[in-house]
Amino acid sequence: MSSSCIEDVSTQDNPWYRIISELLQQADIEINGSRPFDIQIHHPQFFKRVVQQGSLGLGESYMDGWWDCQRPDMLFHRILRCGLDKKVPHHIKDFLRIATARLINLQSKHRAWMVGKKHYDLGNDLFNQILDPYMQYSCGYWKEANTLEQAQQAKLKMICEKLQLKPGMTLLDIGCGWGGLSAYAAKNYGVSVEGVTISAEQQKLAQQRCSGLDVAILLEDYRDLHNQYDRIVSVGMFEHVGPKNYHTYFDVVARNLKPNGLFLLHTIGSKQTKVNVDPWIHKYIFPNGCLPSVTNIAQNSEKHFVMEDLHNFGADYDHTLMAWYKRFIQGWSELSGQYDERFKRMFTYYLNACAGAFRARDIQLWQILFSPKGVEGGIRVPR
Repeated sequence: MSSSCIEDVSTQDNPWYRIISELLQQADIEINGSRPFDIQIHHPQFFKRVVQQGSLGLGESYMDGWWDCQRPDMLFHRILRCGLDKKVPHHIKDFLRIATARLINLQSKHRAWMVGKKHYDLGNDLFNQILDPYMQYSCGYWKEANTLEQAQQAKLKMICEKLQLKPGMTLLDIGCGWGGLSAYAAKNYGVSVEGVTISAEQQKLAQQRCSGLDVAILLEDYRDLHNQYDRIVSVGMFEHVGPKNYHTYFDVVARNLKPNGLFLLHTIGSKQTKVNVDPWIHKYIFPNGCLPSVTNIAQNSEKHFVMEDLHNFGADYDHTLMAWYKRFIQGWSELSGQYDERFKRMFTYYLNACAGAFRARDIQLWQILFSPKGVEGGIRVPR
């Protein structure tokens, strides 16, 4: 649709345009401007759709080709840094979704498998293309890294050192993904690993990647675990547990961890304690996901654990997501036979919106180290 169509609705008589225009001006974003973070509108109903539908309308209108931006990561950084997301009128469905998350266990044992089928089973070809050789679908550690592979290897090494892994120990990897951490720990630290996932596609590839190592990959819900391990780790999985199950999650970890063990939790988190359910992310990327706060984690873990260390390196997720996006675009010619243009726009929106959110420090990334009783003399945790 031509820009003249947009000019037709860019008048003082159009209340939808005025609302969005005035909001964007607060973040110094121009409609149809020339800067990388300016938004280019292709459909005159865009403004009404976003005002009426909020986050869902913004994301779906991008998928529909109603708007573009040269650097959507910069656009979202500006939007969130100025708090514009809190100033857009919320659609009634957003309130209903949050209310539902408070009242209903969206991450029950039956519903927990939905995220595996919806997102992680998209296809190993996709994730092979965008991820590093360790297949880490979580934040890398960029302190001294220059590449995605270096950042993810640094993250894996830091996790193993925080856990003080030694040959002969047993390690439980809750939400093991494609087995990268399990394989790394078994190969480099001589530990015996059991990994659990709720994605059949992840299990299949993880078993192949861990072949020949002392690693077992199980297709199992974490609530069904009954064993004893020297160490437990969980990377990028707690975001799918849900507020109704936080206490159960820590109960499970406690009953499976030996009295002198250590547990490391690696999770995206919210700076505020509330039900953090984004409607677009919920519908298209991670169904039933919900970001925990420090308060959520502390209140539900204190019954069982001492929090030995909390490490926030959420700013590194910005670099990780942009590295994934670069690899996604570079590899699109190989992926386009399996995925259509709408999927490309959906994944572009997802990666860039999340990168902008981490850059704005709107969401966080924590590694938290726990011990059952507190380690005498404390722990000097590597950074």
